[in-house]
This record gives sequence, C-alpha cells and structure tokens, in this order.
Amino acid sequence: MSALKVLRIGPLASIQDQGRPGQLQRGVSRGGAADLLALAEGAALLRQKADLAALEMAGIGGLFEATAPLRIALTGAPMQASLDGENLAWNASHQMQAGQKLDIGAARQGVYGYLHLGGGIDSAVQLGARAVHLMSGLGSPVAVGDLLPCGADPGREVGLGLQAEDRFQGGALRIVAGFQSDLFDAEVRARFADTAFKRGGRANRMGVEMVSGGAGFAAAGQLNILSEIILPGDVQMTGDGKPFVLLREAQTTGGYPRIGTVLPCDLSKVAQAQTGLDLQFTWVTLEEGLAIQAKHDALVKALPATCKPVLRDPARMQDLLSYQLVGGVISAQADPFDTGDIT
Repeated sequence: MSALKVLRIGPLASIQDQGRPGQLQRGVSRGGAADLLALAEGAALLRQKADLAALEMAGIGGLFEATAPLRIALTGAPMQASLDGENLAWNASHQMQAGQKLDIGAARQGVYGYLHLGGGIDSAVQLGARAVHLMSGLGSPVAVGDLLPCGADPGREVGLGLQAEDRFQGGALRIVAGFQSDLFDAEVRARFADTAFKRGGRANRMGVEMVSGGAGFAAAGQLNILSEIILPGDVQMTGDGKPFVLLREAQTTGGYPRIGTVLPCDLSKVAQAQTGLDLQFTWVTLEEGLAIQAKHDALVKALPATCKPVLRDPARMQDLLSYQLVGGVISAQADPFDTGDIT
C-alpha cells in the first residue's frame, strides 16, 4: 500500500474533503476543506474526482516520507516545498518514489495549503465523509507517526501545473441579503458596504473576524432574535456589532443577527486572508449572485482542461524515469515527408 508517513507536522493539520451534508439536524455542520477551490485544483492536477480527501495544512506544512511510489499535488496557500532537497513547483503534480522525503514549509501567502495524493487519502469514513470535524469530535489532527494511506490510484500522469485563481490578497466579498437583513436599517447596510475592513486576529475554521474603525453594526431588536439555522457565508454580528464571516465549521444555529451572506465562491478568499489584509463587502442581488456563482462553478468544472505540463530541466529531474520518453519515436534517417503509398 502506498502511503505518506508523517515525520513532522504543523498544528491543526487535518484530513479534509467536501464535508458531510445532511447532518444539520444532528447538530453537525457540513465542515470540509476551508478552501474548496483548492480541492478542485488538486483533483484537476491528478485527473481524479474532487470529492477525495486531502491534507489541509494551516499556516505551515510538515515532513513526509513515501512508503511506496505515489503521485502528489500541491494547491492552496503557496508554501515552500522540496522533494529530497529539490524545489517543487506549487499548483502542480509530482511523482514520489519509495523513501523520498517531501518537505513543506510555511505559507508565503494565504493560510491553508493542501497536499493531495493520487487516489485521495483513504482514511476512515465517519457519517459519510473523511473530513475531520474537531468541534463535533469526528477525527483528530494529523500527528507525527501517522500514515496517510492512498486510495486506489489508476492514474499515472504527473508534471501538470495550472494557473491558480489568486484569492490570497483580500479584496471584495460579494454579499446577498438574507432573512434577517431587513433587521438592519438601510443606512446601516449602506455603511456596512462603505466600510473598509481588515481581517482580524480571531479566526479559525468556524469563522473570521472583521475589524474596522467607527461604530458597530447593530440590528433592531437584536436581543429578541430567536435562534435560526446558520450556513457558511453568513455574516453574523456580535453584541457590539462586530461582523464575523462564518466558514465551513460554523455552528448550525445561532441567535446573533446576520446582515447577509457572502457568496460561496468568495469564501475561499475569506478563509485564505491573512491577518491585516483588506476586505470589503459589496451588495449584489440574488439574481446577480446566482449568475456569479454559476460562472464560478463553470470555471471550476473546466479546471482539468487548463492544466498544462510544467517545464522542467531534465538534468535535475529525479523522477525522469517515471515519464513516458519513448512514445512517438521516429527514425533519424527516414524522410519525415514520406508517407508511403496511400493510393
């Protein structure tokens, strides 16, 4: 069985997939990868399904040793990576041989980096998913000495790269009105969109704090709001009117008022924002939001077609023999324009 042995690992590294739908009635949010786009990018690079599990690394990676030949891909927040001392391209797929060591350092941008294995990480399935959900007691962080086993991998292709969407610089977050938006006066909603926020220091897989100068954003009668269902993307106000954008492991219900909901396609930008980055909310209508999301979904679906071979120096390729080098061989003496008798 092919696997990666964990020799060193950063804190809060965990196995994640697309999460477990249908568990809200049990008090379990869907969870899954903080940056779902990174899962899709890794799947495209390895030519496999996007619902397979990968290793999510928060801020820093680790050191891993291959027990047998396997394919890997690296996506999400760019991190310094090397294979037996040779630098590896990020947003690309690579071949590892038995005994080789993969070293992944700190994030140069963003927060969450992802290590994908050919065939996905074949960890235990709990409530229909492999995603670790610490708040619900499902799974645990990856630790030194753990084995990350590969699932069945029929693929062989490596050496592909892609131009990843830059979601590591902060920027605009598109937001639609929700059930509780009318609890906020029109002036408050307008001021909310005109306010320049920064990503605060309080953040985890449940949500991200937004900080700004000036007054908070209070809702009318907010002390009398009943607890309602909560979903990722909801922008919830604390008692002092400070907004938090809720992420994949948000609580399932809550009584704090919510001014609106960030589009799913912009949540990767929230999750990947480092402390102090500028963020600003832009109101869009529901119809505009649906069109924006549909366009994003189409681009994600087309990711495999955007993957191209990574240009590398053959003299420095430790995995050179893993490539098909003899296909299409021609004679050095034959006339390339002689197609033979085709009459």
